[in-house]
Amino acid sequence: MSQIQLISSAVCPFAQRSRIVLAEKRIDFGLIEINLHQKPKWFEKISPYSKVPVLLHGDAVIYESSVINEYLDEITPSHSLLPPSPLERAGARIWIDFDNTKITPIFYKVLLCQDEIVQEQLKKQMIENLHFLEHEGFSNTDSGPFWFGRSLSLVDIALYPHFERFEVLAHYRSLELPTDCKKIRTWLNAMKELPSVRQTANDDAYHIAAYETYAYGTASGTTAKDMQMA
Repeated sequence: MSQIQLISSAVCPFAQRSRIVLAEKRIDFGLIEINLHQKPKWFEKISPYSKVPVLLHGDAVIYESSVINEYLDEITPSHSLLPPSPLERAGARIWIDFDNTKITPIFYKVLLCQDEIVQEQLKKQMIENLHFLEHEGFSNTDSGPFWFGRSLSLVDIALYPHFERFEVLAHYRSLELPTDCKKIRTWLNAMKELPSVRQTANDDAYHIAAYETYAYGTASGTTAKDMQMA
């Protein structure tokens, strides 16, 4: 396998997804960290969306964390992070899409919104989505803490980074993870114990500082702009 490189930034939850996959699959790779506030010109040329992560594999350039993660899983078929049956894999992709459309965007909208009335509406929406995830999503956790029970999957890895950052919402918007989301809490604690997560994690203080501009309406990065338009 030719050399793999991941262009990343420690602050980015989407890049963290791919770093966890690389660690879980035990893939040797080079890590290229960039400053998202001062992106190098060469990066702008290879990343059409001007976002991390970007995976370089030989002459191939692959972007978008969900695409990168499935690619990494497919080129290292042993210890797959997706279930074996096509139906179960389809189900996994549905829940990854749920995170990308129902959890992640609301996370940013709650932070970016400066109107308190709209904030409350968004917070209510987030809690409803979390309850749906709790009751409809985590259905296999009787056999283990992860999405498919004992086996870590790409669903867990897609979900995790913004839950690591949930204290940001508590700090700036008084939005806590609901106490009755017991399966999510058990899952989150199990995820935090994984070596692959520990290698990539940052503490609450780091995240609170990193998202300050989002909370006060001064963020100007690509993700902030995308989420404002979503």
